[in-house]
Formats: sequence, C-alpha cells, structure tokens
Amino acid sequence: MLSKKRKVDIEGRIFNDNWKDHFFFCEVNSKPVCLICSQQVAVAKEYNIKRHYVTPHGEKYDKYAVRLRMQKVNKLEAALKKQQSVFTKSRETHDGAVKANKIAAALKPYSEGEFIKACMLTAAELVCPEKRQAFGNISLSRNTVAERIGDLAGDLNSQLKDKVKSFIAFSVAVDESTDMTDVAQLGIFICGVDASLTVTEEFVEMVPMTNTTMANDVFSSLVKALDRVGVDWSHAVSMATDGAPSVVRKKAGVVVKLGETVQTGNPEQEFRNFHCIIHQEALCSRTLKMDNVMDVVIKTVNFIRAKGLSHQQFDILLSESNIGHGLPYHTEVRWLSRGVVLKRFFQLHAEIGLFMNEKGKPVTELDDPDRLHDLPFLGDIIEHLNMLNVNMQGRSKLVTEYYNSIRGFQIKLGCGRCNYPGATQLISPLCSLCVSLMGIMTIWTGTMTKYHG
Repeated sequence: MLSKKRKVDIEGRIFNDNWKDHFFFCEVNSKPVCLICSQQVAVAKEYNIKRHYVTPHGEKYDKYAVRLRMQKVNKLEAALKKQQSVFTKSRETHDGAVKANKIAAALKPYSEGEFIKACMLTAAELVCPEKRQAFGNISLSRNTVAERIGDLAGDLNSQLKDKVKSFIAFSVAVDESTDMTDVAQLGIFICGVDASLTVTEEFVEMVPMTNTTMANDVFSSLVKALDRVGVDWSHAVSMATDGAPSVVRKKAGVVVKLGETVQTGNPEQEFRNFHCIIHQEALCSRTLKMDNVMDVVIKTVNFIRAKGLSHQQFDILLSESNIGHGLPYHTEVRWLSRGVVLKRFFQLHAEIGLFMNEKGKPVTELDDPDRLHDLPFLGDIIEHLNMLNVNMQGRSKLVTEYYNSIRGFQIKLGCGRCNYPGATQLISPLCSLCVSLMGIMTIWTGTMTKYHG
C-alpha cells in the first residue's frame, strides 16, 4: 500500500537563527534567503541550506574567522534590507503611476504603456531633469498594467460581494449578444437596494456562451455568476430581459426557472419579469418604417460600401469636394445606426446622386423634390428618437424618469403642430410603452411599501 505523500507546508519547519552565522542565511517572508546570492531555498531544512552554502560559497567564505564572519554577515544583511527598501519604494511608485494612467479606461491596448512612458521620460528631460529617474522607475509594461487591472477587478468584486449582503431586494438584468468572433456573450447586471434605500447598480459578469444558448444554458450561467457574488435568492424580486423566446418562454424559460429558484427560498415572494425599457423604445421606433425612404437608402449605401473599389472611388469624390466625412453602414443591431446613416445620406445626397449616375445606377428618388422631402423628415424624427434613447440610458435612474421622457416625447408628437402621417405612426406604440411604464411604477411603489411600510 502506497503511503500518502507529505506536504512541505504542513511539516512545520522553522528557521534556525544559527544558520545566519554558519551558512550566511536569513529569513525573509518565512523563506530562507542566502545573504550572498539572494537566492531562496524552498524548504527550511538544514541539509538543504548547508548544501546550498557549501556548493557555490563554501570555498570562498570558510576562510573567514568568527569575528570577520559576523561582520560580513551583518554587512550582507544590511545590504539586503537596503535593496528591499528600494524595491518597496519602486513598487509604491508603480502602484501610484498605474492608478493614474487611463489606458484601460480609454480602451487602449496595454502595449501603449511603454509608448506613454517614453513620452514621459522625454518630457521629464526638458521640464525636470532631476526627476527623470522617478519617471524611469514607473513600470507601464503590458504585464504590469494587466496585473493592476486584475487587482482592481478583484477588489471591485470583493466590494460587490459585501454590498450584496446588505440587499433587502434586488433585480437582475440579462442581455445576450454575439461579438465579432461569433461567440454569444451573456451580460449580467444586478440592481439592489439596502435598508437605507441606497440603490446599487453593478455589472456582474460577461459570460461567453461557447456552446448552445438554450434556456438551460442561460439559466445555468446566470445562477453561477450570481452565486459567485453571494446573492440571497429569497430577496430577488424581478428580472429584466430583451424579450428573447428562450428567456421569457412560459413553460421552460429562464424567467420561469429563476422564479422557481426564488420561491424555493421564499415561497411568499412574488417574482416579476420586465421587458427592458430601452429595448422597448427601440422596438417602438422601428414602427416608423417609411420603406419608401429606407429601402432606397439601404440599397444605395450597400452598393457604395459593399465593394472596396466603389467605396474607395466614392471617398475620392468626397475628398475632391473637400468633404472629410464618409458614408457609414446601416446596422440593425445598433439601435442608433439608422439616424446616423439618414443624416449623413441627406448631407451627401448630391454627391451620392452624382456618383450613382456615373456608375450607371441612377437613384431617381434623389431627383424628385416631393420624395426627397421624406428623407430629411425621417432623419429628423429618427434623430429625436436617438436623443430620447440616449437620455434614457445611464446609471441610477428611476422608472419615473423613463416615464417622464417617454410621455414628454409622446405629447410632442401628438401636439397637433405636425400633420405628417409618419409622426402619428409612433403614438400608438409609445402609448403602449407608457402603459407598461405605469404598471412598472405601480409595482415599484408596492415593493417599496412592502419593505418600508
């Protein structure tokens, strides 16, 4: 029968002070360190320490008498402590510098840290040459920046865990989207309130869904992410989604599964499901189709942007006209894309008409004044919708603010000063959104009354 292998950390080995005089060793952070070469020995065992001393250093240092030997030990130990103090100051400078740098906040590559440091050294030579060494001690390498960001992420995660413990009620928001590498990414957010009515909104985790994205997969990833931060499932009150079928399905959706988990911990807890308000507003804005305009715009933009040669030739035409901005793509996934494309298309409609005529693909709608009027109108309406969408975004907003934004925009559309039929096309879906917001406000008020009377 094989015996169980002993582990070094449970053997309880203790550093012997006599090893300092005999073998030139001292203890640093519970590890034996050679005073001569600063090398660590893994195990505080006399045989290992003696072997290290005899092999590389014994022949040179055995000749010292007792008194000279003690003086040499003291000198080497003082040098080691001085070296450690230098590293400590350098590390403090490094921490302060990395805190100050904005590389990660600006979404820049970590490798740009070295370029920033080179610029700092050049500026230091001109402005304060005596401080150049202090700037030189700052480490902005990729590994250093990555490690610092990792430390910050760990600290934020620890703070979130402490905050979650104080929640008397919390809600969850999930959104799934596919990145540029065709991997589905599940974004998970949490919003909670403590006994003092302090609201906390935090991003929990971005979970890559490398396999399938069925309801069971989303639910499993969601539960694991929230369990890591230590949520109390009995305090969950709601979940906001983008309305995907796998999430809101009545029999086996993520919402149903999460509600069952909540009621397991608290049978009396009522768990609700909400459709993301901003996503609902984006869906409402799509009711203003105006296909007579959008079909022409999308077809023309795709013709210019789909082929590299056409795109290059169109950019040359713009540069000859001293126009610095080009024509962007229209993307349905990006909610604010349509307004940007319409605005840019109208600004460049003369150049676009000229270019399409040269290509033998004339856009007759650009020559018809009556039909051309629809383009700026739709562009203005979509621009106002984009402004509404941006105003609804942000942290620490209450449902009353969303209601005021939607209701105010709805009143402007129905004020009677605009008789264009396309404007009134938005009023009906926005009314439905206002009704749903009113329902959310009622539920929100009821939840606060439940916990605070």
